[in-house]
Amino acid sequence: MSTQFFNAFTLEGAMRVAIEGELLVSNRQEFKQRMLDLLEAGNRRFVLDLAQCAYIDGSGQGVLVSVSKKIRDAGGSLELRGLNEDLVNLFRITHLDSLFVIRDSAAVTV
Repeated sequence: MSTQFFNAFTLEGAMRVAIEGELLVSNRQEFKQRMLDLLEAGNRRFVLDLAQCAYIDGSGQGVLVSVSKKIRDAGGSLELRGLNEDLVNLFRITHLDSLFVIRDSAAVTV
């Protein structure tokens, strides 16, 4: 995929990954590989900023579950932040809200 739909940088001891647009079947593999590369580079604390993410399809949800498991298996953590109302409802309906730590703000807490 040639268009970058997310960026990653370290902020207050966490790797902050901001998704812009949508997380879909068409970009899920790129997202997964980039997240695994960040994990392999030694990052363990991740904050996924979804404030600019409009939609996540089923395959996007699946890749979030997969990446979350890999991060936890490596002794790390993943928080989701800045979800819009539609994404909050989606995570509730699919019961993924019980799998992820979801915070209101995109800001990193120490």
